[in-house]
Amino acid sequence: MGFFSKIKNIFNKQEEKQEQNIEITKEEKQEIEETNKYVEGLSKSRDNFVNKLSILGIKYTKISDEFYDELEEILITADIGVNTVMDFVDRLKKRVKEEHIEDFEYLKEVIVDELFMIYVGDQILSSKLNLIDGKTNVILFVGVNGVGKTTSIAKIANKLKQDGKKVMLIAGDTFRAGAVTQLSEWAKKINVSFYGDDRTDPSAVIYDGLTKAKEENYDVVLVDTAGRLQNKVNLMKELEKMNRVINEIMPDNPIETLLVIDASTGQNGISQAKSFKEITNITGIVLTKLDGTAKGGIVLAIKELVDIPVKFVGLGEKETDLIPFDIEKYIYGLFKEF
Repeated sequence: MGFFSKIKNIFNKQEEKQEQNIEITKEEKQEIEETNKYVEGLSKSRDNFVNKLSILGIKYTKISDEFYDELEEILITADIGVNTVMDFVDRLKKRVKEEHIEDFEYLKEVIVDELFMIYVGDQILSSKLNLIDGKTNVILFVGVNGVGKTTSIAKIANKLKQDGKKVMLIAGDTFRAGAVTQLSEWAKKINVSFYGDDRTDPSAVIYDGLTKAKEENYDVVLVDTAGRLQNKVNLMKELEKMNRVINEIMPDNPIETLLVIDASTGQNGISQAKSFKEITNITGIVLTKLDGTAKGGIVLAIKELVDIPVKFVGLGEKETDLIPFDIEKYIYGLFKEF
């Protein structure tokens, strides 16, 4: 039994228990709710991508060069990325030859398993934030304007608050008009602390905000930053200065730097990831608006091309719809009907 069959069985059993009103634990209920978010949020990608893959099995009675050519095209249009797709198809051809695969039903499982391996490879990946109890943990958010950065900060802050953390938001984006006010309003809405003022030097604001957070024993501080990428040199200097300030106040405390990308921008989002990776140490990706695109393969492309783990995905508009990334739920949501 392949990997996909195993996770399909696990999630199907969870659904059956719920449908039959069999008592489930709080953790199981949360698992089912999150799985359903993936299933619903990836419906556009599933309709566009998986349906085309299924038709291949009807169109071709045997696995041929024409089959592989069309498979490549389908995967590329799903935003998985040309180089990634070429490597994937080469691996698939090798398995088909070595295992003498002729049955399309079995080939479908092999395709999903190999796509899963694009993300996992031989690494142990974690979507969890690097937070240490007893420390004031700092999370810097970077990304271009318009990708949903401020909203993502608020949603993650809300989740941390629900987990019992003492949370502060710091307005380090002193460049965009209205950014400070917007973050302040979000802080009021979700009832967490806020620090920001009308100074133009973001590092000065961050310094004072972190000093206050340390003195008052906050668990997590989420820092907004300016969303411009046009001038990499200036942005690099700004981020370097911010990191120096953080390390000066909290020398031994962990820092996460999360890059926020709009999934619907496709390959442009990959380009942003590459550019920001050149500028600063990105520890994770927040992928917003994944539910709004038919090209859900961008998750695989980001990991393969940039080698940064996806830590959160946006699968809806509600505050609870930005959830920790789970590769198994993602694969299940994408290929549920395959």
